[in-house]
Amino acid sequence: MTYMRYEVLRVLRSRRFFFLALGFPVVLYYLIAGPNRHEQNIGSSGLSFSLYYMVGLAAFGTMNAMLSTGARIAAERATGWNRQLRITPLSTSAYFRAKIIVGYLMCLLSLATLYIAGATLGVSLPAKDWIEMTIYILIGLIPFAALGILIGHLIGLDSIGPAMGGTTALLGLLGGVWFPIGSDGFMHDIAILLPSYWLVQASHVAIGGDAWRATGWIVVGAWTICVALAAVWAYRRDTSRY
Repeated sequence: MTYMRYEVLRVLRSRRFFFLALGFPVVLYYLIAGPNRHEQNIGSSGLSFSLYYMVGLAAFGTMNAMLSTGARIAAERATGWNRQLRITPLSTSAYFRAKIIVGYLMCLLSLATLYIAGATLGVSLPAKDWIEMTIYILIGLIPFAALGILIGHLIGLDSIGPAMGGTTALLGLLGGVWFPIGSDGFMHDIAILLPSYWLVQASHVAIGGDAWRATGWIVVGAWTICVALAAVWAYRRDTSRY
C-alpha cells in the first residue's frame, strides 16, 4: 500500500501526465468536434458528430494513458529506482499490481475528462450505455496494461518516447481509431487480430455497435496471456543484470 500510494501521488503530480494522458485527447476532441457540434447526422448514420468522435477518442485516450506506464518504468530504470526497489520487501506481484492499478486510474481519469467534454458539446446517453461502454473499455485495456510494462522493461529512456508514440499510432491506425474498418478485406483481416480494434469496438457500444463476439474475447485473451508472459520475462531479464 505504501508503494501504491507513492505511485498514485507521483502520477497526479506529473504535469506531463495531465497534458499527454488527459489534456491531449480533450484538446484534440474540441478541435475536431467543436466546429461540428451542430452536425447531428454524420455520414447519414443518425449519430451526432460530437458523440461519434467522443467514443473514438475514448479508445485512443485510454490506450495512450495505459501505455504511458512504460515511460514511467523506463525512467525508473534510468535513475536506478528499480534497483532500489529490489532490495526492499516489495514483491514482484505487488510491483506489477501497483503499475496496473495506477494505469487504470489514469484511464478512468482520461475517460471522465472526455465524457465531461462530450457533455459540454451536447452528448447525451442513457446511463446504461455509459456504463456498458466503460466496462467494455476497461476489459479491452487489459492487454495494453501488460504491453506498457513490457515496453518499459525493454526500451531505454532515450528511445521510449518514439517507441510509445509509434506503438500507439500504429495500433490506433490499424485498429480503426481514426477511420472505420470495413467488414471485409485485407485491413479487416489484420484489424480483428489486434486488441486496439476490439478496444474501439468496445467504445462503439455506446453508438449502437454490437458487443464483442467470441472472436473479440479470444483475441483480447490471447494478447493478454502472451504479452503478460513476455512482460514477466522482460522484468526477470532486467533484474538478473544486477
